[in-house]
Amino acid sequence: MRTELVSEPGLAEHPNEDFASVGLPASGQGGSLVVLDGVTPPRTATGCLHSVPWYTARLGGALAELTVSLPEVPLSETLSRAIARTSAAHAETCDLSHPRTPQATVVLARWSPASVEYLVLSDSTLLVEAVDGTVSAVLDDRLARLPRSALATDAMIDADLRNKEGGFFTAAADPAVAERAVTGVLPRDGVRTLAALTDGAARWVEKFREGDWGDCLALVRKQGAQALVDRVRELERADAAGDRRFLGRSKTHDDATAVYAEL
Repeated sequence: MRTELVSEPGLAEHPNEDFASVGLPASGQGGSLVVLDGVTPPRTATGCLHSVPWYTARLGGALAELTVSLPEVPLSETLSRAIARTSAAHAETCDLSHPRTPQATVVLARWSPASVEYLVLSDSTLLVEAVDGTVSAVLDDRLARLPRSALATDAMIDADLRNKEGGFFTAAADPAVAERAVTGVLPRDGVRTLAALTDGAARWVEKFREGDWGDCLALVRKQGAQALVDRVRELERADAAGDRRFLGRSKTHDDATAVYAEL
C-alpha cells in the first residue's frame, strides 16, 4: 500500500489552517484518511478565544482516532461525535452560537477488506479511482451552486447562508450538521485509489483548468502530491503578477493539502 500526504500554508508567515492524517490500524485490516480545511474568518469577532488551527487540530485529532478505533460506527456518526467532543472543549469559554465560530470543511474515507466508506462536507474533494481506471469526484457542491450575488459580503453569508437551509454547511459547533454531509459506501474490490484535496490543492482543476480530475490523480500518482501543490503555487504567482485570467479566488494563495492512498 502506498500513502502520501502533503500540507502547506498559503503563506509561510501564516499558520496552516488545514489538517490531514492517514490511519493504518495495527491489525493491518484497512485504514482511514482525514482532511479538514479550516475556514478563515474575517477580521472581526468570532465569539471564540481559539484560533482556526486550534479547532482543526482538535476536530482532526478526534476524527483520526474515532475513524480507526470505532470501525463499526458510520462516518456521519463519527463526525457528529468528533464535533461534540471538540465543542465541549471550549463551550464554557466561547460563544459557539456565533456564525463565525471556528469551523472546517471535511473529507473522510475509511476502508476495510469489504468496503470503502466516504463522507464529504463543504468544498473539499474526494477522488475515487475504480479498478478500471475511471476517476469520480465526490463533491458537496452546495456552496458552488449559490449565486455569486448571494456571496457578496461576509455579513450576507453569515446571516442567510452559513449552516442554514438553502445555503451550505461546515463542521462547526453543532453535531447535527454531520447529517448534511455527502456519504456513501463502495465495494472494496471496486476501488483502487483515493485522493482527498482541500480547495487550495483542487485549484489545479477548479480554478486553473490544468486538467480534469483524472488528470489530477494521474499527476499525483506519477509525480507526487508535492508536485500538485508546487504547480498550484506557480499558477497562483503568475496570476498575482497581474494576469487575472483566473477569477473566483478570494485569496491569492490558499492552504493546500493533498492525501493520496493506493489501496
